[in-house]
Amino acid sequence: MPRPPLITLIAGPTASGKSALALKMARENGAAIINADSQQLYADLRILTARPSETDEALAEHRLYGVADAAEAWSVGRWSREALRILDDLRSEGRPAILVGGTGLYFMALTKGLADIPAVPPQVRERVEADYLQQGETVFRASLALHDPQAAAAIEQSDRQRLVRAMSVLVASGRPLSAWRNDTQPLLSPDRWTGLVIEPDRAALYANCDRRVDLMIQGGAVDEVGALLARDLPPSLPAMKAVGVREIAAWLNGGMPEADAVSALKQATRNYAKRQLTWFRNQTPDWARTA
Repeated sequence: MPRPPLITLIAGPTASGKSALALKMARENGAAIINADSQQLYADLRILTARPSETDEALAEHRLYGVADAAEAWSVGRWSREALRILDDLRSEGRPAILVGGTGLYFMALTKGLADIPAVPPQVRERVEADYLQQGETVFRASLALHDPQAAAAIEQSDRQRLVRAMSVLVASGRPLSAWRNDTQPLLSPDRWTGLVIEPDRAALYANCDRRVDLMIQGGAVDEVGALLARDLPPSLPAMKAVGVREIAAWLNGGMPEADAVSALKQATRNYAKRQLTWFRNQTPDWARTA
């Protein structure tokens, strides 16, 4: 039986050149490029999320870019199902695939598995959230550690959201979050994929982040955010949390001068890139690296 076409996973921080590398590889081997960036799913924010240009999309097949409306909230599970469907189609055609993006959880779902964790009722989460606020992080974390030491040890300091999530799953299901996750199986078999992390010099990366923000502002990101805000969507939606929406919204609403908003957006972009660098360094230590 012929070996199935290889799947290449390209990960890394924003403004590191991932899309350019994926396009170069796709033009060389005829691969289809599949988006693995949660922000680039949304059609409303092409400029702000630095989606591939129409020119680049014409040079190679691009999938899962701009496929969701900002009023939608795609989960890791939904993205995984769509990505696997596309990979199956490409496999039947004998074509390779390149998945590229900066959303680490997407790559983890493919290579380590996606836990089938039951939904937590809102009233349970509210009660657990109240416990956290009353007890404080130290006592709350110690309580979680009694039942789920693995989760308690893995969650960073001051990460209230994940601490509450872990305890909520425990209360709602009667089973530790780490146990649900440990039962998972990778969605892709290890022999089908190879992983590459782009890890540029930090100073060069931050300079690229600043340059990208300038290009976004020049290219119409402000009008793009203005159109999104005009839809009056719930602030909890993923598209409304995209890097840059809050800063540009403050500028448009008169709460921040233009220069301050641009400066804040550059800082937010650099912070985001730093978090991504740290995440991939910790979670994908065995992947190949390139600058």
